[in-house]
Amino acid sequence: MTVPAKKELMDMQITFPGGVAVEAAFGGFTIRTDQPEAGGGENSAPSPFDTFLASIGTCAGFFALRFCQQRDISSEGLGLTLDLERNPETRRLDKIVMDIQLPEGFPDKYKKEIIRANFPKEKDGYLVVPKVIDD
Repeated sequence: MTVPAKKELMDMQITFPGGVAVEAAFGGFTIRTDQPEAGGGENSAPSPFDTFLASIGTCAGFFALRFCQQRDISSEGLGLTLDLERNPETRRLDKIVMDIQLPEGFPDKYKKEIIRANFPKEKDGYLVVPKVIDD
């Protein structure tokens, strides 16, 4: 008999502290978002969408950093850049291009591996969109 894996639960509380600011509290942390003044906000924090994009970059950055650390490769000079391509007509985001800046002397034998580590395939389960509303 196999025992089903226990699901990890993370409660996230979304609150509205005033104006158009929105906060997400979870795991002892609070992430605050706001809108620019032109959008009715006070520009006191990044917008929710900018925070979403930053989470993509910081997640990839973590995997690149750990890749180097686990192989005793210096991370000095390691970096990532996200280039955001928007549709000029709809102003919607069409594409995110991520560029990894590798440290000087980064071993050639790991160049393809670090890219694979930062760009998982859908079959790996990282890019699966969860169901938002239960029927």
